[in-house]
Amino acid sequence: MTDRKSLSAVVAGVKCQTSDSEPKDEEEHTCETGKIPSLQELEEVLHSAPRSCRHGDEVWPNLFLGDMFMSHDKFGLWQLGITHVLNASHGKLCCKGSDDFYGTTVKYHGVPANDLPTFDLSPFFSPASEFIHEALTSGGKVLVHCAVGVSRSAALVLAYLMIHHHFSLLSSICCVQQNRWIFPNRGFLRQLIALDKKLQEERLNELKLQKERNNPV
Repeated sequence: MTDRKSLSAVVAGVKCQTSDSEPKDEEEHTCETGKIPSLQELEEVLHSAPRSCRHGDEVWPNLFLGDMFMSHDKFGLWQLGITHVLNASHGKLCCKGSDDFYGTTVKYHGVPANDLPTFDLSPFFSPASEFIHEALTSGGKVLVHCAVGVSRSAALVLAYLMIHHHFSLLSSICCVQQNRWIFPNRGFLRQLIALDKKLQEERLNELKLQKERNNPV
């Protein structure tokens, strides 16, 4: 089990860039413990963060994590220059969201997720990450939101950082925590842990293959 002090050191050591500067190379801002934390350890890290967040916070350059209020404020989104909206609570409660609502100025993507530990969000990790990645690489600004902006939408942002920036789950959490309090439900955390294991195994296999190619017998 990862020592609590080492987890605290990881939290303190992560440097997550905002729009004030360009992201550094992945190796510079990814911190690893060498182990995948347990669900309990991740929850301890989540509980330890200051519980403060606004209707929307920039958690990565040009990537905003927010709530239902921010997603409905079309004038505010225009002021921020938001070009893409990912709604992780599509069709739920009173979360407006559709191409018709935002018009031609914003590209919309809806994920009809329930904020329940039993809901399988994992099939949406890859398509949501691709939507964010394509938006940011094309020079856009993205709002990812759900009702409150701490569970469903946060889980999708964490998956994006893991898939496209090679962050570990713990590193992703620490990065986002620097600008917003988040707390994905236990089901989502378990699914993110599974994603973390899968991605780490894939990268280890890639390194082995690369080593074999560079050092043929």
